[in-house]
Amino acid sequence: MTLLLAETGYEVHAVVVGPMDNNVFVIRCTETGDGVLIDAANEHERLLELCSALGVRRVIETHGHWDHIQAVPAVRDAGYDVAVTAADSEMLPTYDSILEDDNVIEVGRLRLRTIATPGHTRGSMCFALEGSPLLFSGDTLFPGGPGNTSFEGGDFATIIDSLDQRLFTYSADTIVLPGHGNWTTIGNERPHLQEWVDRGW
Repeated sequence: MTLLLAETGYEVHAVVVGPMDNNVFVIRCTETGDGVLIDAANEHERLLELCSALGVRRVIETHGHWDHIQAVPAVRDAGYDVAVTAADSEMLPTYDSILEDDNVIEVGRLRLRTIATPGHTRGSMCFALEGSPLLFSGDTLFPGGPGNTSFEGGDFATIIDSLDQRLFTYSADTIVLPGHGNWTTIGNERPHLQEWVDRGW
């Protein structure tokens, strides 16, 4: 069973794939049946089955790290448009379109707002489902702190700024669905920002 959340107008499905236990999400408009897949991470046969079953029209990537993009060639070969930010595009073997900050991705009658959150990678991006409390944070925010910034293209001061200026402006009850592990809320994490700054990771 992949259904994680079901509310009026939308469903969120989730599977965990690959050796890094990546969360892959499908947001589906229940009025039109259209869906979008966040992060074609791994286990492409499983993801293609999900795409077919849930009406996925395109794939959007939170960032370009290897564990989030293993299934990209297979989903493109199957005819799905794959989108990523320009700053992370060279990390992908192949892609179709570019995601820009503060744009709207229409998924049937749903609207996903793009939020540029550099720091984990130069082009990391989060997605907020308008009219809902849902925020898909990729590897920018986890329960207990920001994503790892020790890889090439990562920068701790930048990710802290992304959290402070971009994500922590959302309401406390916003549900954060990250690229790995369990969900959290903005209200749980926001009070700890200075602790993270002080510890340096």
